[in-house]
Amino acid sequence: MTTDSLSLAGRRAVVTGSTSGIGAATVRLLAARGAHVVVTGRDAGRGETVVADVRREGGSAVFVASELTGPPDGLRATAGAWAEALGGPVDLLVHNAALCPPVDTFSLTDADLEATLAVNVRAPHVLTAALAPPMIEAGGGAIVVIGSWMATVGHAFVGLYSATKAAEEQLARSWAAELGPRGVRVNTVSPGATRTPINDGADDVITQMTSGTPAGRPGTPDDIAAAVAWVVSEQAAYVHGATIAVDGGITATRTG
Repeated sequence: MTTDSLSLAGRRAVVTGSTSGIGAATVRLLAARGAHVVVTGRDAGRGETVVADVRREGGSAVFVASELTGPPDGLRATAGAWAEALGGPVDLLVHNAALCPPVDTFSLTDADLEATLAVNVRAPHVLTAALAPPMIEAGGGAIVVIGSWMATVGHAFVGLYSATKAAEEQLARSWAAELGPRGVRVNTVSPGATRTPINDGADDVITQMTSGTPAGRPGTPDDIAAAVAWVVSEQAAYVHGATIAVDGGITATRTG
């Protein structure tokens, strides 16, 4: 049974990039705790599947197709469409959508560079600027950035992804300072090596990467969703500007 301090009843939430993986798991848990949730992404079929799963369990969700690589005006229109679908201002915003081109610096295409910067940095910034003022006017809310353990280490591949995640975490700290006094809490949940549909083909690599961690296993989308659902709840009312590592200990104890 969900305690009152964990309940999200009556809250209106958006989770970007939520048609699979961490985003979908987060939608399911937020809805299970009472939130009305917008599922977003480009794949309507997968989005409607997540919505059906939520409704089957008695929760409330709706799919709104979203393209986060577009210009700022398009992103602001998307933010308006989310609020309209929810029937009011967004209370809980989870910046989960991200692109991760699996290449080194010399192999990264111009198109992937532009798209990754757009989705991982520009979209969260524009969407926060659009959605935070209505949160403030409505009495407060919570914003969560999904970071990455790779924001804290150098890596021969995915350097751009790591840099954008570090930038997003810094935005979250700045937003905490800016928005916290006005009632909007902002925090980062930072996953470690987590099994998702995107990395299904790299199972051996992820297993090897996490075998020496305290947890001794890769993370799951549900592990990350649990942290998000807690940090947006009243139980975390005093948590502002934190980066919560949900990584099995890989950053605190990593030796190689």
